[in-house]
Formats: sequence, structure tokens, C-alpha cells
Amino acid sequence: MATISASLVKELREKTGAGMMDCKKALEANDGNIEASFDWLREKGIANAAKKADRIAAEGLTSFVIEGNKAVLVEVNSETDFVAKNGEFQELVKLVANTVLNTEVTTLEEALAIDVNGKSLETVVAETSGKIGEKLSVRRFEIYTKTDTQSFGAYSHMGGKMSAVVLLDGSSEEVARDIAMHVAASAPKYIDRTSIPADVLDRELHVLRAQALEENANSAKPKPENIIEKMVEGRLNKNLKEMCLVDQEFIKNPDVTVAQFVGTGTIVSIARYQVGEGIEKKQENFAEEVAQQMRG
Repeated sequence: MATISASLVKELREKTGAGMMDCKKALEANDGNIEASFDWLREKGIANAAKKADRIAAEGLTSFVIEGNKAVLVEVNSETDFVAKNGEFQELVKLVANTVLNTEVTTLEEALAIDVNGKSLETVVAETSGKIGEKLSVRRFEIYTKTDTQSFGAYSHMGGKMSAVVLLDGSSEEVARDIAMHVAASAPKYIDRTSIPADVLDRELHVLRAQALEENANSAKPKPENIIEKMVEGRLNKNLKEMCLVDQEFIKNPDVTVAQFVGTGTIVSIARYQVGEGIEKKQENFAEEVAQQMRG
């Protein structure tokens, strides 16, 4: 069998857009012949999926699985919301979540290399992509572990468009699920003020101070510096209350904060995935597309 170099794998990957593991397998199966390997990938439906590599997959689903003392949160993307409602795609999302849950992987590359009945998870995703006819991709995942005295809570909203997983200590699963529902709806950035990085606090303070000084400079009656600092402190506290979970008004009972609702329990960790967040979606211009076709 020919020695498969990294540069050969890279060349086939660039030609097809297929995953690294699949390219390596194709080259090994075809003694390093690029063209034969390309055909091998096409036959398995992987290269067909690869042709869609330049498309933006910003739709899809988030999902969670809780099993004993482990939980996983995943996001799998598709190109359209229509495919996100496809039963085969939904089964793929479940497969990804359950596959990752039962491992100790920490990176996406490791996750995609997991063996699923003799195929890599990356190959399974590519084959499903070929069947469905859209680019599909596993975007991210997070695995969580707990002790016997801790509780997981999870909640999915809008059929999986948004999911949250929380871990509580000294509280019940019911309370944990209510907190997960709150996290899904309110999107807190941090659990409490102690978990806010120093650079984030400094940046927030800098912006608020600059705003206050600008307002004061343009005011008919400028305020003394000590009053400005109190204004900045008040605005900072208001912003931090919005950013921190424990300070937010509890979604099921706005008369209490999340901290008051949890009581003696402790919120250990929170996670929230929303489909497509941070992905720049392509804006389709159908009029321009038609005009281009007519010009062509």
C-alpha cells in the first residue's frame, strides 16, 4: 500500500471539501491515486456533500441528552429550516448527541473521528448530507458531568432552535429545569458578578464613563466629578444585573430574583445554544440572481 502523505490528504481535501479522515481512507483504498480517490468519495456520497462546502449552514437544531451523571449539549446545522424539520435530520442530531455523550472527547475533530458502526461520525454526517441534499455540519458540543448530589436541568425552546443545560448543587431536578428554562429565555452571559472576567468589567466601565463624560460635556449644567462617578456606578450595576443570571427577575415569578428562587442551592454552570448564533447568514438577492442568469 502506498504511503499516504499529509500533503496528499490536503490536496484531496481541497479538491473535494471532504473531511480529513474520509480523504485519508479514500487515498488508502486507492493507493494514493487522487482521481480514483475522488471517485471513491463520490460513490459514497461524500464528495457530493463536499460540493456544498461553500454554502452557509446557519439553520438546524440544538439538542441535549442527560444520562445518569453526564449530559451533552449539541448544535447541528443545515442550510434551511425546512431540512431542520426533516425526520432524518432530527435522527442525525440525536445520533450526534448520544454518540458524543458516551465518550471523553473534547474537540470537534475528536468527535468527528468517533467510530459509529464502522464509520466515522464525520462520514455519517456527510452521507446524510448527500441523501438530504444540503450541507450539514456538527458545529459544537459540550459534555458535562455531575456528582450524585448535584442536579441537571435542561430545556429546549421552539422545537430545538434554542437549548439550555444547567447544573445545580443542593437543589432538585425540578428547580434545575426551571432555571434552564429561564436561561433559554433570558440568555444571561454569566452566573454572577464573580464570574465576569476583569477585562469585560474594565471595558464596560470604560464605555459607561466615556458616555457619562460626553453627556456631561454637552449638558447645560455640568455635574461635579463625584456625581459623574456615582452615575457610572449606578449604570454599571444596572448592566451587570442584566448580564448576571442570579440578579435577573425569575421568568416564572418576576417578584423574585433567580438567586431568591434557587434559595440555598448553588448554580454551578450554565450553557445555552441558539441555532446559528454568530454565523453570518448569506442574504439572498433573487432579483440579482435572475438578472445574472439572463445576462449569462
